Amino acid sequence: MPHIECFDSDQIRRLSRALSESAASLADQWPLAQLEICRGNGVFRWFVSKEYGGFAWSNAQQIAAYIELAKGCLTTAFVLTQRTAAVVRIENSENVLLKQKLLPALASGELFSTVGISQLTTSRQHHQKPALQAVESPEGFILTGYSPWVTGGIHADWLVVGATLDDGRQLLAACKGDMPGVLVQPVQQLLALTGSHTGAVRFDNVTIPNDWLLVGPAINVISNGVGGRTGGLQTSALALGLAAAMLEFIEQQSTNRPDISRGFESLNSQWQSLHGQVMELAGGLEPCYTTNLFDGESLRRDANALALNCSHVALAAAKGAGYVADHPVARWCREALFFLVWSCPQKVIEANVCQFAGIQ
Repeated sequence: MPHIECFDSDQIRRLSRALSESAASLADQWPLAQLEICRGNGVFRWFVSKEYGGFAWSNAQQIAAYIELAKGCLTTAFVLTQRTAAVVRIENSENVLLKQKLLPALASGELFSTVGISQLTTSRQHHQKPALQAVESPEGFILTGYSPWVTGGIHADWLVVGATLDDGRQLLAACKGDMPGVLVQPVQQLLALTGSHTGAVRFDNVTIPNDWLLVGPAINVISNGVGGRTGGLQTSALALGLAAAMLEFIEQQSTNRPDISRGFESLNSQWQSLHGQVMELAGGLEPCYTTNLFDGESLRRDANALALNCSHVALAAAKGAGYVADHPVARWCREALFFLVWSCPQKVIEANVCQFAGIQ
């Protein structure tokens, strides 16, 4: 398969359709075939700088591609965001030797990477004791505890993990997936995207050499931007991609159905407006391979709401057939709920709750 080296919307739409054709049979399986399609099309190179064998796509190009890929298969697109999140943090680091060692193989698809950092941001924050603790040692840092949400941990050659020291400082480090003491827990059966194989990874006195340190120790390595913030436009882009798939279905069902037609026109207008905002903002940011900072809380709120509203209308349009578990609409309805829990800041959750509860 020829690589999509330069941004080409027609080629990306064809890639999205190829992912869509295999998404229906994906069920709860790891999207191996879909990721191979991505590798064959050079997708992994989009997010890496040319210095390390990538194509260095701009932030706007990456976001536009994410929307199309999520339209084709949300599970594959989500796995890709987690893979890329690890790549971004490796390339953002000042660890030149590790970058030279890992990034070319990550760009080619020879290696698979993922992140385990939610314990520093949105997960287990109400606990007094950090979920994943780090203790300094002569060799580096010893990690003990767990990362609750790691996508594809069982498949990862390398993980980028975040841990907290007793004094409150945090670090980001690379870690081999097959190191002694790295224990991937059984995959959880999720409401949707079970095929992403997302679950906990435990660390039983795992020594991380200083040579694998990416960032820190420092205070709030994620929220202060030192380690690259979580979330960003990718989350809103994937919500728009899912909404686009549903809107295509709703439009097909709207023929000779004025009630559905009016719903489609309204939702499609909202989608176009949000898409314009996302792309305008994406064009004003640095490329994702150097940073993925963005706090677009109102945009994320509206993208969440649009995905959920589209799922409601799609189900109404599909009628009883859409309520069958293996129908695409049933899958979309489950997937839409994902955006209320994935890397969702508290302010966004509060805003969505107010929307759904009719609170002004």
